[in-house]
Amino acid sequence: MTGRWALAPAEDGGVEIAPLGPDGLLAGPVLWEPDLATAVRARPEVVRWVWRSTAEVYPRLLATGVRVERCYDIEDAETLLLGHEGRYGEPRSAAAALARLRGGPVPPDPPLRSADPGAQSSLFEPRAVHLPLPDLVAVYSEQQRRHDATTHPDRMRLLTAAESAGMLVAAEMNRAGLPWSADVHRQVLHELLGERYAGGGEPRRLAELADEVSAAFGRRVRPDLPADVVKAFAQAGIKVKSTRRWEIESVDHPAVKPLLEYKKLYRIWVAHGWSWLQDWVREGRFRPEFLAHGTVTGRWVTNGGGALQIPKVIRRAVVADPGWRLVVADADQMEPRVLAAISRDPGLMEVAGRESDLYQSVSDRAFSGDRAQAKLAVLGAVYGQTSGDGLKNLAALRRRFPKAVAYVDDAARAGEEGRLVRTWLGRTCPPAAGTGDDATEEAGLPQDDTAHTPADTEWVPGYASTNTRARGRFARNFVVQGSAADWALLLLAALRQTCADMAAELVFFQHDEVIVHCPEEETDQVVAAIRDAAELAGRLTFGQTPVRFPFTTAVVECYADAK
Repeated sequence: MTGRWALAPAEDGGVEIAPLGPDGLLAGPVLWEPDLATAVRARPEVVRWVWRSTAEVYPRLLATGVRVERCYDIEDAETLLLGHEGRYGEPRSAAAALARLRGGPVPPDPPLRSADPGAQSSLFEPRAVHLPLPDLVAVYSEQQRRHDATTHPDRMRLLTAAESAGMLVAAEMNRAGLPWSADVHRQVLHELLGERYAGGGEPRRLAELADEVSAAFGRRVRPDLPADVVKAFAQAGIKVKSTRRWEIESVDHPAVKPLLEYKKLYRIWVAHGWSWLQDWVREGRFRPEFLAHGTVTGRWVTNGGGALQIPKVIRRAVVADPGWRLVVADADQMEPRVLAAISRDPGLMEVAGRESDLYQSVSDRAFSGDRAQAKLAVLGAVYGQTSGDGLKNLAALRRRFPKAVAYVDDAARAGEEGRLVRTWLGRTCPPAAGTGDDATEEAGLPQDDTAHTPADTEWVPGYASTNTRARGRFARNFVVQGSAADWALLLLAALRQTCADMAAELVFFQHDEVIVHCPEEETDQVVAAIRDAAELAGRLTFGQTPVRFPFTTAVVECYADAK
């Protein structure tokens, strides 16, 4: 009996399940079970469940205490495959994939749900179209064929598997929640903002700062209204274009200091104030909805709650349970290490494989020991700072690490020309939106160990860029940042597997940082598991290279103490 089974919730509240063969087609009769959790729990031999959407199925399983080892998310795979085929933005639902397969009219995707915790679902809100299990399996089988047709099928299959694993992690993190002390949060807000006034108006400290700003200008000014502030500066004989910190800081006026303080505290009040606490923290946990496929680069986002932008002062409220600890791990200099791995630049790989600080090692080779200059050069190569000092730094970097710089240069050129570019595993950066009739050649960036020229071309119609330079900068960063996101998914998958045999739980992830909540006696195991998972993810993603992916790890009771 195969280890893969397909699963589809039925319209009558039950669930359809069936085994799958090596070709991805049905290998046995479709069975009906009255209960989803019972159906899965009764089949522990299943290695991978194939279903339409992890978001549809897995939270229901977790609510009943059922955990699955692996899954295949059909709709997420459809997103990746459409992108690889140069069709990013087409409807990604299983119903849309089935319609394309059978030549019928393609339905639009249902709209995203609201992130408002208090929002009520409408009776008329469009829902995902139910597909009988045989139709769902037909889509899955066709996706297997489409994987075979990609530039590097093995890598694309790994990416799809990693994305599905990431969705399991996200669902489990949503279920667990981030430990959060409402009492500490209220104490922090009181220290920063003072007393709350009846009626929901600004708290005391903001009202005081607003009065100071008005006094400095000699008239009533609303510091929360940028246009009012710009006008007040103009009347004082000072021309500013905005109220952004970097511009206001350079102004010599008594309103500047209270204005900057007001802006900082106002952001905390609006984004993480008392209303936020009431909406998002329940039973000692902050529960945002992590989305593992939120951006084209593969970086995660959250659907509401601002989980990926928690100010350091508010992190004081992230407190481990009694007897537990937070293991906070930050990947060290991740993007330049990823650039070394994907470019196969011998010099940069050697530097990225050392125990010493990467930027210091680069500076010793190319910048006479000036670490700050080396860091600016490496990040400038990744992010496209190629003018002024950035151009001079890039030239020095190119002399020492020519293949690394050529890799991102090629990506930028492909982006400027409207071609698709891919991460190491095959995630595709979509072409810029346009309405032009001219077609441009699509090319994958260097994908194997030795190639350094675009290959595997096909034509992508309808590309017309209005800002080719910006497009090039985005593509330059995409191949590095996206490949880093691919690596991070495999890191999470490996760490999840290790933590499955422990009480430890993954509770937070953003880009290059992960937090594990665990009993104090498990902290050493968790620290080791993070290290091992990073090494395994590096080998799985990029193959055997000298590049290391170390983490700086802190074991703390409070998140704010980790940095």
